[in-house]
Amino acid sequence: MAENQIAQKMADLEEEAIHQLIKNELAAGTDPLTLLEMLKEGMMGVSKRFENGEYFLPELIMAGELFKEVSAALRPAPGNNHEASLGAIVFGTVKGDIHSIGKEVTISILEGIGYRVHDLGVDVPPEKFIQKLRETGARVLGLSGLITSAYDGMKETVEAVVKAGLRDQVKIMIGGGITDERVRVYTGADAYGNNPSDAVNICRRFIGENDNEIRNNDAN
Repeated sequence: MAENQIAQKMADLEEEAIHQLIKNELAAGTDPLTLLEMLKEGMMGVSKRFENGEYFLPELIMAGELFKEVSAALRPAPGNNHEASLGAIVFGTVKGDIHSIGKEVTISILEGIGYRVHDLGVDVPPEKFIQKLRETGARVLGLSGLITSAYDGMKETVEAVVKAGLRDQVKIMIGGGITDERVRVYTGADAYGNNPSDAVNICRRFIGENDNEIRNNDAN
């Protein structure tokens, strides 16, 4: 089936083949959202290959750009909410840090497998994260940083989430090559990750935990 080929070619990063398959399927009347799901499946394959050491940062960057390029023509028009989402995530590089490459690659992977990510960019102050969390109702907050001075920005943002009364509703992950368990404890975050695969696994766990909490609260 051509749709399965799309997932495989996406995982293989075969750009020309993907474009041709998508073109053929659209001409044949295949639902664009079906094709988008196949691309997402392919992005999961990219993530697994990175996790297994078969792909590295250049492949992740290429995958992210390819996914954005191909999927742009397949997504519903603005205002059409038929596309399913695994959940909303607010993401950004914290105040005092302007590095973006790791964040952008991670967001590409997360979007590629079906999360709706609100990217606030770099050097983001705590209050901007709070505003976006309230606007979107996102239950996961991703804080990125690549320099040690970002530790304090992460800590300040977590504290701001607490002061805003959102901490019980929002799971917080921190990421970047500088993060480890000690930094997680220092900042007050719930988890840390050093690569996009970590972020995928964390988001799956966090959103699943939140869903269970909501169901339990509704039952009480």
